[in-house]
Amino acid sequence: MSKLMCILFALSASSVFSQSFAPAAGQPGSTAIHMDSSAIVGWASGIEVQRGFLDISNPGLGIASFGLDQFALGHAWGDGITVVSLGDGGVATLTFPGMIYNGEGPDFVVFENGFADNYMEFAHVEVSSDGINFFRFPSISETPLSLQLSNFSFGDCRYVHNLAGKYRQGYGTPFDLEDLAGISGLDLNAVSHVRLIDVIGSIDSQWGSTDSQGNLINDPYPTPFESGGFDLDAVGVTHLQTLGVNEMEMTFEVYPNPSTGAFWIKTSVPGELEIYNVNGVLVVEEEISSSLQLQLPSGVYFVRLKGQESMSVRRLVVE
Repeated sequence: MSKLMCILFALSASSVFSQSFAPAAGQPGSTAIHMDSSAIVGWASGIEVQRGFLDISNPGLGIASFGLDQFALGHAWGDGITVVSLGDGGVATLTFPGMIYNGEGPDFVVFENGFADNYMEFAHVEVSSDGINFFRFPSISETPLSLQLSNFSFGDCRYVHNLAGKYRQGYGTPFDLEDLAGISGLDLNAVSHVRLIDVIGSIDSQWGSTDSQGNLINDPYPTPFESGGFDLDAVGVTHLQTLGVNEMEMTFEVYPNPSTGAFWIKTSVPGELEIYNVNGVLVVEEEISSSLQLQLPSGVYFVRLKGQESMSVRRLVVE
């Protein structure tokens, strides 16, 4: 075969991987939504997490453990560290202060902590109207499978569609419920749960996850660290039918914030107060009825107030 024919054959083979989809955040045609976008009208308020393995091919290493579940509640942090890591095949199921409905354009947005446009860890996205029956968004991965992506290699978001984690930290991947129109058992105007399932990015079919077309999905693998797998920052909602005002969310205050040491916590809804440091260590646990003054050493903390029917989280900086 001539050199010209070899080149033409190579170009023909590579055309299968056509970089068909939206580019990185900030580029023309990108679908990324910034965490401070006015389009986001609500955030996840409840979560259940089932952690996955550090390395599914070597379960003896244990499971992922980085971050607290509640880090994924409320507004996205976008700081790269305030996340819950799912591990290989880990699952996070989130609920909201209302029902997500199928409006014009994307209906909710998933935020991950990718540190660069070309470093991505993915998750499948599913939704439910009853918390029992879940339906997965049709995803596509055209990333070449000739070389396994690792922690030291990079991909291209233009190869993937409908996988959470497509965009870097601070920018969310949007999902449009219209993609699931016509599915029996799913009410597009009353979605109560969003479920994220970590993609195992191995190109070994024994372990690897596949897209809706049966193609293996290539993302960094293995990631045998406590922060391995998909790192969930937050889920924001652009179309939310609220079920009522969360009184705790409206009245829970932490001030001054930032603080130089001493600070007040005030609420009109009694509850159980918990304060965690950034390592997930519980440093304060008290009942609160109205107000409380506390003092902590410098650092970043997460203040959680749990009532009978609601929960709210605040981030506190002590300088």
